[in-house]
Amino acid sequence: MSPTIRDVALKAGVSVASVSRLLNGTGRVGAETAARIRQAVEDLGFRPNGLGRSLKSQRSRLIGVMIPSLANPVFADAVAGIETAARAAGFTLLFGVSGYHAEEEVRAVEALLAYRVDGMILTVTDPAGSQALDALEAARVPHVLVYNQPTPGRAPTVTVDNEDAGRAVARHFAELGHRRLGMITGALGGSDRAAARLRGFLAGAAEAGLPAPAVREVEFETPDPDAALAAMAAEPEGLPTALFCSNDWLAIATIGALARRGLAVPGDVAVTGFDGIAVGAHLTPPLATIVQPSAEMGRQAALRLIAMLGEANDKAGGDLILPFTFRPSGHQTGPASSFPARPAKERSGTT
Repeated sequence: MSPTIRDVALKAGVSVASVSRLLNGTGRVGAETAARIRQAVEDLGFRPNGLGRSLKSQRSRLIGVMIPSLANPVFADAVAGIETAARAAGFTLLFGVSGYHAEEEVRAVEALLAYRVDGMILTVTDPAGSQALDALEAARVPHVLVYNQPTPGRAPTVTVDNEDAGRAVARHFAELGHRRLGMITGALGGSDRAAARLRGFLAGAAEAGLPAPAVREVEFETPDPDAALAAMAAEPEGLPTALFCSNDWLAIATIGALARRGLAVPGDVAVTGFDGIAVGAHLTPPLATIVQPSAEMGRQAALRLIAMLGEANDKAGGDLILPFTFRPSGHQTGPASSFPARPAKERSGTT
């Protein structure tokens, strides 16, 4: 027979009310008493009745999490940070995936609301016109954004300065002597982050006195860098000697596409990504990239939401902009002197 709350109280030598206050978070319990209760819970293998508790407290103890993709590991890093903070506060996560499509965001949010989640952490295509965020606001469900750009009138977000990061990449390429820059980006309509990175990259190139970089969009879920590179190579200036990709998955795919054209990285083209996914550091050579602290971004987003729900001493703050780091790789972003003086061309014998 499963142990009951009365069994826990008896073993800990406290009242049932004290056990209830601690497990439900509905009142203060002294540190020594709390320690005895937790030890009794562990010794007995007691599991609180979540359904009964939620009915009494009007809380489901569920947090909805909506991310754009399961394929990109950067989102798994953020979810790991969310889960760490949520679990410590006694919450369970439910997930939805949008595929970078605004209409799917609405469906995912509505599905999570049907489970009566207490709050949500999510990444949307563009907060400014998001119907998914409109639905959350209408339902008065607390929510926090992660990765999205700060947007007046919307929920707080935890992110990095994507524009400044894009500017840093352009500045790095310019310092290495590159003159012909380019960017391969995920569909700009599906990511306000990608759009911000592009704005920064274009601004950085202009500030360095460089010509406007060539820009090509690809789909996030099924990127085709081969077509993007072919379009760039067909321009009169030829293929850029330095390419910025809006995320690491795209950068890795682009390096492969360059190899299929008989072009080496960095011998012919420099490549830099964005995100800092773990697999990039294990490539040979390592992937040059902007590293954003995704796990910490997720954890901070969860802490803000928990504070909104009255489950933490600290009150929820506004937007939180965490620092990014630029992890250059001499193997992938070498000096321009190592690149062809003429526009990069496919080597003979390649297709």
